Amino acid sequence: MIHGTVVGLQAHMSVILCLPELSNIEIECVIDTGFEGLLTLPSAVINKLGLPYVARIDANLADNSNVAVNVYLATILWNGIEREVTVLAMGRRPLIGTALLEDYHLSIDFCDGGTVLVDDIL
Repeated sequence: MIHGTVVGLQAHMSVILCLPELSNIEIECVIDTGFEGLLTLPSAVINKLGLPYVARIDANLADNSNVAVNVYLATILWNGIEREVTVLAMGRRPLIGTALLEDYHLSIDFCDGGTVLVDDIL
C-alpha cells in the first residue's frame, strides 16, 4: 500500500526514483486523474537527474491543444517493486497519471490533511 496526503485539495504522493549512480531520490507528486500517462517531471529536474532520452511526442492537453514533449526513461520504486516508466518533461510540478494507477485502487479523503491510499486490487 502507498500512502499520501491531501494538501490544498490536491492528492500528494511521493515517488522514489532509483538512480544508478546516485542515491534514490524521493519526489513529491500530485495525482492527476485527468492525465492518462505515467509520470511528468519538470525539464529542469530531468536534466539534473540525467534521465535517458527516449523520443519526442505530441501530447494532447485538457484544452485539446497539442504540444511537443520530450520523453525520458526512469526506474521508480512503486509499491515496493522497481518499475521502468516513461516520464514526460513538462509542467512546473511532478504529476502521477492514471497509467501508473492502473490495476490499483485509489482512495482520497478530500479535506486538507486527508488520507490518500493506493492499493493493489489484484
